[in-house]
Amino acid sequence: MTVESAGLLLYRRRADIAEILLGHMGGPFWSRKDAGAWSIPKGEIESDEEPLACALREFTEELGLPAPDGPYISLGTIRQSRKIVHAWTVEHDLDPATINPGTFTMVWPPRSGQEQDFPEVDRVAWFSPAEAGERIVAGQRELLDRWAQSVPH
Repeated sequence: MTVESAGLLLYRRRADIAEILLGHMGGPFWSRKDAGAWSIPKGEIESDEEPLACALREFTEELGLPAPDGPYISLGTIRQSRKIVHAWTVEHDLDPATINPGTFTMVWPPRSGQEQDFPEVDRVAWFSPAEAGERIVAGQRELLDRWAQSVPH
């Protein structure tokens, strides 16, 4: 079974320079990693949910902020490991200090039987396109290429 998810790639312009918003994945597996440990806000599509509706919902769940208004530009779909990811881009500015991330629960430490809550993302930051390419999880790099082709900057 193929899992499908959807997300938003936010960008902003500062003094005619484009920046991309990424979230550092939360939880113990990612805590000491930087390169390849950042992602667009995204999540799994629920049954009978439209992909764009999922992207907007997941933005709010992961960052604790309302999803930005459009217009949204489709970046199409990519394959990230065993997932299909639908993505859109939208120009919007936000202050990373205002995020209030959602949480997820997992057994930690492994095989301990103890469940702990962790933030979906432990921080967000704005990056130049080149910096974003170094930090984003490898399976999502194609989204940066598609963004560069579809958005004037």
